[in-house]
Amino acid sequence: MYKLKTTETDNSVIEFIESVESPKKRENAYQLLDIFTETTGYTAKMWGPSIIGFGTYHYKYASGHEGDAPLVSFSPRKAKISLYFASGDPRREELLKNFGKYTSGKSCIYINKVADIDIHVLKVLIKQSVNFLKETYPNQ
Repeated sequence: MYKLKTTETDNSVIEFIESVESPKKRENAYQLLDIFTETTGYTAKMWGPSIIGFGTYHYKYASGHEGDAPLVSFSPRKAKISLYFASGDPRREELLKNFGKYTSGKSCIYINKVADIDIHVLKVLIKQSVNFLKETYPNQ
């Protein structure tokens, strides 16, 4: 049976951020921590060893695969900072047009630093992702 790799832990978010080697990445992580906390209203929790998540939802796919995940999250990785938003949200691409400098994967947006992006658009993306997931997976 498939075992989820990324689950919520009791690890300290602050201790994790303090363990980030690059002082600039640490500074960016604290900025994002404030922005995500303020925008979502949720307390930050560690998910796995390196993802800082906010809120939670339970998903179940047609295949039967199910689990829990944060509504939105980020991770100050060595190369880039990963921002995790809902995939499948039709408004995401429109919002990203004014986001700033980034690259993207399926549900992940990669940035070098917070100064490269529009904070207002980031807040809208966070809110939109949370709302989209709450609508898609009600009864949370």
